[in-house]
Amino acid sequence: MSGDSAVDIGQLSPEQQQALQQYTDVTGQEITDAIPLLERSQWNVQIAIAKFFDGEGPDLVAEAQAAQNQVPRVAGRHETLHETVWSDIAHQHGLHRANRTPPAPRVVPPRPVTYQTPSLISFLLSPFRMVLRVFASLFRPLLYILSFIPQSLRPHALTASFRKSRRSLLPKETAGRFKREFEEYYGTHDLIFFDGGHAQALDTAKKDLKFLLTILISPEHDDTDSFIKDTLLDPEVVAFINDPANNIIIWGGNVLDSEAYQVSMEYMCTKFPFSCLVCLTPKEGSTRMGIVRRIAGPVSPSVFIAGIRGATEKYAPDLDSVRAERAAQDMARNLRSEQDSAYERSLAIDRERARQRREAAAAAAEAERRAREEAEAAERKEKLRQQWRRWRATTIAAEPDVSVKDAVRLALNMSQSSGRGRVTRKFAPDASLEDVYAFVECYDLLYPENEEEKGDVEESTDKPENYEHKYAFRIASVMPREVFEPTASVTIAQKMGRGGNLIVEDLVDEEEEE
Repeated sequence: MSGDSAVDIGQLSPEQQQALQQYTDVTGQEITDAIPLLERSQWNVQIAIAKFFDGEGPDLVAEAQAAQNQVPRVAGRHETLHETVWSDIAHQHGLHRANRTPPAPRVVPPRPVTYQTPSLISFLLSPFRMVLRVFASLFRPLLYILSFIPQSLRPHALTASFRKSRRSLLPKETAGRFKREFEEYYGTHDLIFFDGGHAQALDTAKKDLKFLLTILISPEHDDTDSFIKDTLLDPEVVAFINDPANNIIIWGGNVLDSEAYQVSMEYMCTKFPFSCLVCLTPKEGSTRMGIVRRIAGPVSPSVFIAGIRGATEKYAPDLDSVRAERAAQDMARNLRSEQDSAYERSLAIDRERARQRREAAAAAAEAERRAREEAEAAERKEKLRQQWRRWRATTIAAEPDVSVKDAVRLALNMSQSSGRGRVTRKFAPDASLEDVYAFVECYDLLYPENEEEKGDVEESTDKPENYEHKYAFRIASVMPREVFEPTASVTIAQKMGRGGNLIVEDLVDEEEEE
């Protein structure tokens, strides 16, 4: 079968079908592209996977030897519970697992633990530390000279010592160290690396619906410098990554750091420098982050951009749909919130109006009760006043006859409210000023105009208890003006002699006057 012939899985042998299944499980490549690559690799799964991730090379001898000595074997597979359940569902619905993107693990490095040496042991080891510092200062020039030796020619022990010499830091501090060393080695650049750990970058890309471009470099590989200078820092690559329309977050790590090393292991990095593009795959899961593109080894800027652009163009519509869905959900949520706020405001207004109505009703009821009590009190007071007037009218002495020579004759100009006009009457000389006030108060009872009023006067009435009468008028002389108080201790003769002209003035309450 040649690569140009029609794809017919039924014509493949059982070993070839098994090799095809293993290859597509790992790479996720389409069957139409996977069969020609396996044919070129003599159906060797390991060689085909290496070609898929690292690119095909001219190592034909290795392919021939592997084809003669190795027959495709079933490789052990390790699936998680999630992958097993998804495989069962995909099998029930006729879906092929090769169409799924590999999951993007969330790598959280362990928190660095620092141990503090006890003070006694530290004091005892201080001479050894001084000796080590001296040796380190002597061998530093040698290490500087060895740094110019290619990575492949350096002793393994020296490389291991370099790896162990890097102190483990927190993710944010590790990212800062990577950016600082990157600028020291390759100068200033326009790439904006994510300032945080890989887990935080993955969470940010997931939350903001962006692509996460992970760059892993290893100083031990000779292709690192050329990849960074010629490809990663190429102006077209930098412009493509920094373009806001592409929605790319870039995170870089040095595999000498523990976090970047764990990322390389989790993402199955087979060759350095390693680039990986990750994004949300809504068609495979609403919260699933998948690896949509791998680029292993040095590549040209055009190939690098083409690989990243192809993945972004393929998955950007899915992200746009999720973004639109989230925007619709946010709009609906905001609308519900505004509706709830409007309802709460309307409810608060209704409550306030109901409270005002209750207060107004309570105030009206209180005013009505107070008015009723005041009216009842005024009615009781008026009854007591009339009772007192009837009683007092019976106690006023009769007018002296002609035989009393020293009687006091008073001319009283009654108030306008009484409607009586001018009244002239004689009083006994020993009558008090209070008697004059009582005469004016009870004048209508003493001299009634009709039979009803006369009947009221003739009715015997006792003096009301707990009642103190107050006169609603005052009596004063005309010339000179002098107001006479209703007192029982001063007689009329003492103030007016044999007679006088007096006026009766109504008293007006200050509240009524205002």
